[in-house]
Amino acid sequence: MLLARISEEKYASLYRAGKIYGGVFIGKGQEAISVATAMALRKGDVFAPLIRDQAGRLAFGESLLDATRTYLGSRLGPMRGRDGNVHRGRPRDGYMAMISHLGAMISVVSGTLIARRAKGERGTIGAVSLGEGGTSTGSFHEALNQAAVEKLPLLLVVTNNQYAYSTPAARQFACRHLADRAAGYGVEGHVLDHGNDLGECLDVIGEAAERAREGHGPQLVVGSVLRLGGHGEHDDGSYVLESLKRTKGGADCLKVTEQFILNEGLASAEEMERWRANAVQQVEEAVAAAQREPAPDPDAEDWCSISTRRLGDGYNGGCHESPG
Repeated sequence: MLLARISEEKYASLYRAGKIYGGVFIGKGQEAISVATAMALRKGDVFAPLIRDQAGRLAFGESLLDATRTYLGSRLGPMRGRDGNVHRGRPRDGYMAMISHLGAMISVVSGTLIARRAKGERGTIGAVSLGEGGTSTGSFHEALNQAAVEKLPLLLVVTNNQYAYSTPAARQFACRHLADRAAGYGVEGHVLDHGNDLGECLDVIGEAAERAREGHGPQLVVGSVLRLGGHGEHDDGSYVLESLKRTKGGADCLKVTEQFILNEGLASAEEMERWRANAVQQVEEAVAAAQREPAPDPDAEDWCSISTRRLGDGYNGGCHESPG
């Protein structure tokens, strides 16, 4: 969580300095839900993160250098300096590169799980991150319905951060709670009241993941938290109500976790300061390394899809093997 926060603060700074093109969308305030989702997974599972899942990406195994390379456009990154800075992943390792169209990743992960079932593979699950705004899209409803019918081992974690861009939750859905939608599809629903409480996130999401792994079909987790910023670094978030910021749910999950650590005597303030200093050093080293690496040369690159040489040869006569 700490490494994600510090790295994203650095990316935001680089964006404002004109060093990063595209957009920067940080997960400030949502790190607990994100990291708990990834920590509920095991080797061989599938994870489809979204734009605010830097903490989950790191917990699932993404290297800080890979993330930084993608933001800075290095051709040595997993996406070879293309596809935007948030559409990164390593599908062969079960780490899916996100699609920006909300809800689309559910069907991608469902397809992966169905393919594994057809091969006779068992014991793995797939996790998809989504915001509450994405639950209003057709792709969400179609994919969740299919996953329910197929009884797939799917973990769908919806982070209700109170705003779909600038649209408040009250204007997005009329049901009492988004978890109520689970019953309509015949799937199990779980309510995570305090998405800024790491312990609660680990318990609720971990239990849902085990239910999926044990063969109980798709699990829908809805966690409530406040997005502590705008939609992206281009947006000042001035529409976020001050009254929400003053609620328990508006507390910063990083500060809540740090206070818990101190109260339980798990670490001292001095130790946590060393953690922070170490995280800052890791981020600075990753940025320095990525900035020294070359960007893609449009005259020399073959822009075929990231795949294997065999597939590339069949399409356009030659495709460099992807590092991903």
